[in-house]
Amino acid sequence: MSRQLSPAPDTDDVVLDDLDARPGSATSLLRTVVGLYLRDLGGWVAVADLVALLDAVGVPSAGARSAVSRVKARGLLLADDVGGRPGYRLAPGADAMLARGDRRIFAYRQQADDDAWLLVSFSVPEDRRAARHQLRRHLGGIGCGTVADALWICPAHLSGEVEQILDHLDLRDAATLFVTGTPQTHGTFADAAARWWDLDRIAALHGTFLAAHGDAPRRPGPDDAGSSGSTLSPREAFARWVRAVDDWRPVPYVDPGLPPSALSADWPGTASTALFGALRAALAGPASEHVRAVTRESPGRHGRP
Repeated sequence: MSRQLSPAPDTDDVVLDDLDARPGSATSLLRTVVGLYLRDLGGWVAVADLVALLDAVGVPSAGARSAVSRVKARGLLLADDVGGRPGYRLAPGADAMLARGDRRIFAYRQQADDDAWLLVSFSVPEDRRAARHQLRRHLGGIGCGTVADALWICPAHLSGEVEQILDHLDLRDAATLFVTGTPQTHGTFADAAARWWDLDRIAALHGTFLAAHGDAPRRPGPDDAGSSGSTLSPREAFARWVRAVDDWRPVPYVDPGLPPSALSADWPGTASTALFGALRAALAGPASEHVRAVTRESPGRHGRP
């Protein structure tokens, strides 16, 4: 089997960065397809198959190739010819980022009122202000709230991700982490949460997802005889599912899953989380059928455990 693997670019940013592209763009849709399916294909996909998959979600061939170039530059994919077929392989280090994304996207977790919190206190000297800027950006990117300029808060179950950020930026010695119960604040915790997190922005993301996918056709089940829902082909289900994941993907990164006591009774996150679960149940299976049909001859295929 002939094989030619291009040199790996610097993959430092792959460890942490996941959401640079605008949802719905060719680059973001490619990133979503890669995250959903490339590991199940053995980490490799033929160029022609990837272009065909992106065509199903409305990305033309020229746009697909431009998006691939951008994703390669970010260190997510490497050019790799297998069996004489040009293709792309996941870059070293990408698996960990994708697995972390899986946990966020498919295992969204809402805090209970008595769950623990993590406080992140840091002091970064002025000669490392670039690293300080990156620390703030990454903490915000995993849903941390800002109590004060150098004091941030997030659910305690995100402590592993905070540690990874600090280690990646070589700032572990500049930070102290405290695991605590619900902070005692002036006024209600809901009042404090509204100061620490941009709840209007988070609510808007949930509302946008509901508006975009609330009327999406669902694939009827065996008990849905006479249902008015549209029966989707595997290709249509694939397109719907990829776009749903692509639109949902940023939400659980900026929404830390605040407890009910911090949210209004009409918080849109409850409905959008339920909608995403319903779309997954209806569309993920037939979407995978489409991927299997398109990539049937791919030499790198094998099932992911």
